[in-house]
Order: sequence, then structure tokens, then C-alpha cells
Amino acid sequence: MVPPRWGSLDSLKPQQHLPMTKKGILLAAFGSGNRQGESTLRLFDERVRERFPGVPVRWAFTSVIMRRRLAAARKKTDSVLKALQKMWFEKYTHVAVQSLHIIPGAEYGDLVADVEAMRRDDGFTAATVGAPLLAGSGDMERSAAALLAHLPAGRKPDEAVVFMGHGTRHPAESSYEALAALVRRVDPHVHIGTMGGSRTLDHILPELQQGGVKGVWLMPLLSVVGRHATEDMAGTDPESWKSRLEAAGLRCIPVLRGTAEYEGFVDIWLDHLTAAVSALDD
Repeated sequence: MVPPRWGSLDSLKPQQHLPMTKKGILLAAFGSGNRQGESTLRLFDERVRERFPGVPVRWAFTSVIMRRRLAAARKKTDSVLKALQKMWFEKYTHVAVQSLHIIPGAEYGDLVADVEAMRRDDGFTAATVGAPLLAGSGDMERSAAALLAHLPAGRKPDEAVVFMGHGTRHPAESSYEALAALVRRVDPHVHIGTMGGSRTLDHILPELQQGGVKGVWLMPLLSVVGRHATEDMAGTDPESWKSRLEAAGLRCIPVLRGTAEYEGFVDIWLDHLTAAVSALDD
């Protein structure tokens, strides 16, 4: 019996294979529990898939309260860390995480910490983070332009526009003030306040009254429309912004659309994600 021809001894050496690269995207939002918010996030998801065809997209919600509320409604969602752990288990090697927050506040800081944790201890080969909406001076200018471009078309000369943000005690609260300063250079009757920050409706209301304003368009400076927009801003409770403005004798018109529903803001987030995906190869 003739033995098989093996050729040179080099053919007997184990083959060395380069490690497989598996890229993925994780989108991290505050969260949403209503149809409008879910629809907004779904449309954003579609925009991401259009820009990065073939790259799998996952979601995480950063709000503990929102995740608990959804869990009570039997809707399963993941925290950022849980979603990253799942992606690691699924053998993703390169992951870009995009924040859909407005400012780089506490929740964004927690997100970055979770990504850092997954970089260590034999985690991902590469993991990057896309900045939130208001992350730098260039973002401020683009956001101011987007905000001004999306002011209500039916606004009258004696009507102001008031945007309501979430607010925070984090130093990133100054991002709202920086954006407001840019916007008011162009239109002094556009105001930006927050529910729990340094500039609230208590500060804005006297300015409206002194400026001879008769009506106010109320708009959320929030990624998606949720309870803050429908209740704290436009609700019927006496302490809602709408109720307080009407109690002061001002006609009030709420516009229930989040920033992720406007092209100008979406483009900023997408550009941040593009930078994060590109950085995976650095």
C-alpha cells in the first residue's frame, strides 16, 4: 500500500488564522414607553441601518425607571451594560455605542463607564462612544441652526417659543445655556428652560411678560415624546408648564415632537455615530 503524498513538512504545521472581526452598533436612549416615542426610535434605527448597511444594530435604555416601567408592562429592555454583555457573548469584537441623549450628563457618564468596563478584562477588541447632541461648540452651532429651522411655521409676531429640557445638577447643564445664548442672538423670543436645572419656567415667565408676549409655543427639547412632554410640559396638572403659562394669561400651543423627529438633529447624532464607527479601525 502506497502512503499518501503529504508534500513538504510545512503542510503539517497548524494553520494560523487571523481573528474574525464582527462589528455591531448599540444605540442608547433614555427610553420610551409610548407609541410615538417607539415610532421615533424605530425611524432612527432605520436611518442608522441605511447609513451602515449590514451592520447589526442593538438598543439599550439608560433610564432605570423606564426599564422598570416597561418590565411591568412585560416589555423587555436592556441596560447599556447588559446589552454590551450580550453582544460580547455573541462574539462581537468591535462595537460603536451611540448616545441619543441631549447633553453629556450623568447618564452619558454612566454609559461611558460601562463601555470602558467592557474594554477591560479581555472584552471587546475595540469599543467607541458617539457623543450626545450637545457635545462641543460645533454641535452647539449645528443644534442652534436645527432648532431655529424647526420653529413653528404658524407663529405670530407676538408669540414666543419655549423649549423644555430635562435639566440636571451635572456640570453639563451649562450646555443648555450655551445653546440658548446662540439661539437668542438670532431670535430673542426663543427661550430654553429645564424642569430641574438652573433655568426653569420661573426664570422664563417674567421675561415673557416683560417682553409683551401674548402667546407661547411649547416644544420639548427631549429626544422623544414621553411623560415629561405630555404631562410636565403639556399636561392639565396645575403645575405643568402649559397650565402655568395659561394661568399667567398667555395662550399656549404645545408641539409634541421630540428632537429625534427633526432631520437637523438626527443628522448630528448620525455624524457622531459615523465618527465612532470609523474610530473602531484606529
